[in-house]
Amino acid sequence: NMFVKRAMDIAGALFGIIITSPILLLCAILVKCTSKGPVIFKQERVGLGNKPFAMYKFRSMCMQSEESEKQAWTVKDDPRVTTVGRILRKTSLDELPQLFNILKGDMSIVGPRPQLVRDMVFMSAEQRKRHGIRPGLTGLAQVSGRNNITWEEKFEFDLEYMKKITFLGDLKILFRTVGKVFKREDVVREGTSSDMDFGDWLLKEGKIDEESYNKLMEEAKNIK
Repeated sequence: NMFVKRAMDIAGALFGIIITSPILLLCAILVKCTSKGPVIFKQERVGLGNKPFAMYKFRSMCMQSEESEKQAWTVKDDPRVTTVGRILRKTSLDELPQLFNILKGDMSIVGPRPQLVRDMVFMSAEQRKRHGIRPGLTGLAQVSGRNNITWEEKFEFDLEYMKKITFLGDLKILFRTVGKVFKREDVVREGTSSDMDFGDWLLKEGKIDEESYNKLMEEAKNIK
């Protein structure tokens, strides 16, 4: 029941914000005091019904890198990432501001992870079905390999989750997420295939030609 799921999201987000408020404050202070720029990085992601929304994260890169639209995929020991940002990423603390996205109704606690707007134009009609529910702070794909699985596997896990959404299922995913974060399992982000933008990965793998890639990237710029 989506009404019950939404009520649980609101309660869970409020509880999460209260419990993690000292950590949120500490992270905000560290980001602000160690690099120039805003504490929160906002980025457009695809939400419910293919509609874009601004997703929040603690800023983990130098300001000029965050604003660049012509980024290559992240590489190991990426110099664009700040010292504090690297710690936030490794511990997944950079994701905590998304609790406010959940409270606003942009996201859910559990669901498919929100993708970049430009990723959507490269998805098949079947893969876009993942946008039939609110994106999540964590999801089945995240506890099934996170960035150690391919893009196609991620989308398959998202669609599998949507076939049977239950309270116990969401609770299980949530506890598995906490366990993986503490054990630091599958949290590597730099240098993995699914750490690329989806379109870049398709181009690199030869699953799309350069002409089609450029055409779809232009199409992505007009999505609002």
